[in-house]
Amino acid sequence: MFGVGPIELLVVGMVAMLLFGNRLPSVMRSLGQGISEFKRGVNEINEDINRPS
Repeated sequence: MFGVGPIELLVVGMVAMLLFGNRLPSVMRSLGQGISEFKRGVNEINEDINRPS
């Protein structure tokens, strides 16, 4: 997975817990919504490009 091992993922998770604490679920939810919006926008652009004229 992009050259990141389980130990590195664990360290990143621990740092995230220290930085965000109780807000972590809301931060992750916002991140997920942002990713969904981005994917939706990319799909719309691809549909516009692939649509026959």
